[in-house]
Amino acid sequence: MTTAPTDVPTETRLTACNLCEAICGLVLTIEQRPEGPAVTGVRGNPDDPLSRGHVCPKGVAIADVQADPDRLRAPVRRVGRGADATWEEISWDEAIRLAADGLADTQRQHGRDAVGVYLGNPNVHSLGAMTHGVRLAKTLRTHNTYSATSVDQLPAQLLAWQLYGHQLMIPVPDLDRTELFLVVGANPMASNGSLMTVPDFPARVRELKARGGRMIVLDPRRTETAKVADEHHFVRPGSDAAVLLAMVHVLLEEDLTEVPSYVRGVEAVRLAVADLTPERAEAVSGLPAEEIRRLARDLASAGRAAAYGRMGLSTQGFGSLGQWAVHLLNVLTGNLDREGGVMFTEPAIDVVGRGLVGRGHLGAWRSRVRGLPEFSGELPVSALREEIETPGDGQVRAMLTVAGNPVLSTPDGAGLSRAMEGLDFMVSVDIYLNETTRHADVVLPPTTALERDHYDLVFHALAVRNTARFSPAVLPQPAGSRHDWEIFRDLALRISGRRPARGAARLKRLADAAVLRTSPTRLVELLLLAGRRTSLRALRAHPEGVDLGPLRPVLPGRLQTRDKLVHLAPDLVLADLDRLRRSLDAPQPADGELLLIGRRHQRTNNSWMHNTPRLTRGKARHHLLVHPDDLAARGLADGDRVRITSRVGSVTTEVQATDDVMPGVVSLPHGYGHGGPGNAGTRLAHANGVVGVSVNDLTDPERLDVSGNAALNGVPVTLAPADAHDDGSGHDAATAVAEPAPAYSSRA
Repeated sequence: MTTAPTDVPTETRLTACNLCEAICGLVLTIEQRPEGPAVTGVRGNPDDPLSRGHVCPKGVAIADVQADPDRLRAPVRRVGRGADATWEEISWDEAIRLAADGLADTQRQHGRDAVGVYLGNPNVHSLGAMTHGVRLAKTLRTHNTYSATSVDQLPAQLLAWQLYGHQLMIPVPDLDRTELFLVVGANPMASNGSLMTVPDFPARVRELKARGGRMIVLDPRRTETAKVADEHHFVRPGSDAAVLLAMVHVLLEEDLTEVPSYVRGVEAVRLAVADLTPERAEAVSGLPAEEIRRLARDLASAGRAAAYGRMGLSTQGFGSLGQWAVHLLNVLTGNLDREGGVMFTEPAIDVVGRGLVGRGHLGAWRSRVRGLPEFSGELPVSALREEIETPGDGQVRAMLTVAGNPVLSTPDGAGLSRAMEGLDFMVSVDIYLNETTRHADVVLPPTTALERDHYDLVFHALAVRNTARFSPAVLPQPAGSRHDWEIFRDLALRISGRRPARGAARLKRLADAAVLRTSPTRLVELLLLAGRRTSLRALRAHPEGVDLGPLRPVLPGRLQTRDKLVHLAPDLVLADLDRLRRSLDAPQPADGELLLIGRRHQRTNNSWMHNTPRLTRGKARHHLLVHPDDLAARGLADGDRVRITSRVGSVTTEVQATDDVMPGVVSLPHGYGHGGPGNAGTRLAHANGVVGVSVNDLTDPERLDVSGNAALNGVPVTLAPADAHDDGSGHDAATAVAEPAPAYSSRA
């Protein structure tokens, strides 16, 4: 950030970064300019008990989002369609009326499921979205609700519900006390942890090694985390479940288990994995059988060990089996609820224990076209395109998107974009006109993070240490603007007010309205009072955060299962083992095929921070990573432009030769592809000049885990030299040339 002149008044304010799961504490320098306050400095807060002074490049850029000239600051309405569409600012009253009435009218004419809802990743990072946005979605009462969950962590939530009784009962590695940290398909050096809130991960790894501990990484790419690990082993995409279950096989075969008294189902697991040997896993994974055995023995003998699997493990065809296997490794070695193992948090606001988030359920209804099951009220987003395009009762005719960009973030994004062009009506709550919101008829922009109060309801519940922190707004709410919770409130009240209600329904509406009219800050105050671990007054007095202590054993008392037991062998995963066995016996990728995986970088945040010059400068990061042997076999060389083709489409970009990916694997980053010819109408001046293609023009909505999570990794692709018409330089040369996907299969 620039340094403030000495003659301009400045002040220092404490806040938190809510751009990713690390929730780092920040110290801001604010310059009091005549036109209004401006943030001129951002650094990590050394007094924060969780982040300990750490801040990543995204945190330093948090004020850039607030100051972005492309950010919408007033509601806009689209006039016209396609490339000729224009946008005009309208009043909030008109915008709320147009948006709410358009959604309500669609449901009145075509039924409640005619409106689809998509909730993007930033919703969980916003207090107002958590307290009020969920109520808006419930007000619509549609079965066609989707979110980023099913392109991210759905298998983790499914297994938490199956084993521990609640979808957010996710055990967290006790990283500050472990002796062996096994990381599978995760890159916390870039992500700062995920479903494991762990700011300052680099320092914590150094501390792990200083006390004699080790970190071992299994990944098809030598990631930033793998490069600082004690060991890294390549594992072929999609084979993780086979490797991990082979490790479970070794633990049981060699009697290396230490099972807590509240655990049931060990013998059922023994029978289920009896034929899943290290040798079978070696054949599909490339990891030698003896290494698999050694890893299992090391985990059992470490004393304090934690196995952790994240994005790469969840977003593949056997994500749920892979997550199940991680739990089995932790439970069978006695490392569940053990210091230095994996443990459960005791947050000041207990979203699990107080029932603020539902336990979870599966298959209460299914998608109309393919019959895919919902989980906890949401359908897999891979079904969204077909639900828009397929005529009949329940066809999605209108959409509400909130802080999401599924055109860049979900499978076959180009196909979804074409489907959205056919919607009758669309509303977006977003600060940008991006690749998705450009389809909207009305866009309602909320204030940004620095202009509203914040408390992390979810990430304190997933952190490696128990802490609490309330962050008051550090900048004033601009005149004429609305917070996200105010937008959700007004939409929900107008939509519900158009429906007749009598008796119990009317009483429920009044109760819901009372909550909607209560500010998120007041709700946090009440929840803290109920939890009795701290208070809003105490947190206001300590904006750096309050330390509530290290994780500690809490089982079986904290289990949410009805019998307070952990049942290790749920029918859902046992039934999926036959599908895994068939894959072990199936032929490997066809000649010429490679397996595509994604990747992320510490300077990016999914698809929505490429409009920040600070985060996109420097060495280009858009290239397809390819092993030199795979390039040579195709007559290609480092820097060549290639056409990458999957079942659903093709894109053209440059290759980078590297032995950081295993042979047979290629890697393309997530979140790129702005400004292509199919995305006319966006208002992202800088992002549109960032070179790169969308990996989700290649990912396949037909490839799903049993949970319904998209299998974004391990997608079969082919490479060929770029055609002559793809040659060129600059951004246009690397823009996706997406081809229509084949018709959807009707199979479940």
